[in-house]
Amino acid sequence: MDYSIYPRNDVLCIDMRSFYASIECVKRGLDPKTALLAVVGDTNRRGSIVLAASPFLKKKHGISNVSRFFELPEDPELVIAPAHMGDYLAVSVEITKMMKNFVPKEAIHVYSVDELWVTVNGLRKLYGSPYEIAKLIQSRIREQFGIECVVGIGDNKFLAKVVMDIHAKKASDGIAECRYEDVEELLWPRDIHEIWGIGSRMTSNLNRMGIVTLGQLAQHPLKYLKKNYGIMGEQLYWHAWGIDLSPVCGDFGKTEQKSYGHGITLLRDYQKEEIFACLLDLCEEACRRARHDGKEGRTVHLGIGYSTETGGGFSRSLSVQMPTNSTMEVYHMCLRLFNRFYDGSSKIRRASVALTNLGEETDVQLSLFEDRSKEKEIGAVMDTIRDRYGSTALLRASSYTSGGIIPERSQKIGGHYA
Repeated sequence: MDYSIYPRNDVLCIDMRSFYASIECVKRGLDPKTALLAVVGDTNRRGSIVLAASPFLKKKHGISNVSRFFELPEDPELVIAPAHMGDYLAVSVEITKMMKNFVPKEAIHVYSVDELWVTVNGLRKLYGSPYEIAKLIQSRIREQFGIECVVGIGDNKFLAKVVMDIHAKKASDGIAECRYEDVEELLWPRDIHEIWGIGSRMTSNLNRMGIVTLGQLAQHPLKYLKKNYGIMGEQLYWHAWGIDLSPVCGDFGKTEQKSYGHGITLLRDYQKEEIFACLLDLCEEACRRARHDGKEGRTVHLGIGYSTETGGGFSRSLSVQMPTNSTMEVYHMCLRLFNRFYDGSSKIRRASVALTNLGEETDVQLSLFEDRSKEKEIGAVMDTIRDRYGSTALLRASSYTSGGIIPERSQKIGGHYA
């Protein structure tokens, strides 16, 4: 591979170690390195997931971030911390602000609440080599927030991310670097299931083709990967050679909105009669966001997942000629889908609603059969009240029935308590 024609950048991928658990340790005056602490999504539910475990808890008891509350050991030193998503988001924002002391905002790409890319091109004269910059960032985060982080360094985002996942987390200093010339030695021997962007299903598919390592993927003919997996196959091939042309600088905070949707895994199985209030709440949230951005959609997607007793479910969509962001119009479209595809007896555990096929909100089109202008006025008034006094300041009566979800949902961020 002739790497001379591909761009070379100094990209850092920074991952906060045991982020939620470290924040809870710092709040309690505990050392994140030695404390036994688990962050639990909902301490009132024995089956709730462990969102984060401190490094020492993972090492001593083998607890992972997918363990359940009831699986935690009976250890007198163990600290159970309820999740506080608002605190984690606040620290994440502050870390991003701190990065702006090193680079302009266009060089920062926040990937998740505890992970981000930072491009440090042109900073050698100020701070030294990328490795020295990584050490400096580690030190600043440790001093200011008490949190340890690991850093991957690469010519592009893919190399920085993969070398961080595979090598930096095991390195004594928490830093690893991979340039184009290092791909064959550092990455090719690794199993493809370790590589960022290759999920379990793709791993199984590639394994059936006799591809187990990244090196074998790189040596596989590009034309066959493209034939079998299209654009995804082409991306796999170039990634296997360490090539990633995605931008390393730009306005990463601004993305094009392609849909407005909300989904929920219910705390218990719902009967058919209860799901209607849930669907109305989901429609309300999706349409409110669309109205806020001045968007309307022509297509409504409804997803229903049945309980584990029966399994399965359905996901169907319905399009209309006239775009809408009216809660009741979208809700009635959901009901048409539900009444057509629901099996009539299964209990329901998951539900989602999405408004897609978007366009700019336009003036009200007259209809002989319904007063759409009145619907719009009601929606605008409700939105104004909620914007001013909070999302639960004005709710439909159905939200307070056993099937309603907004009162409980309003107390959470990302599905967990704020």
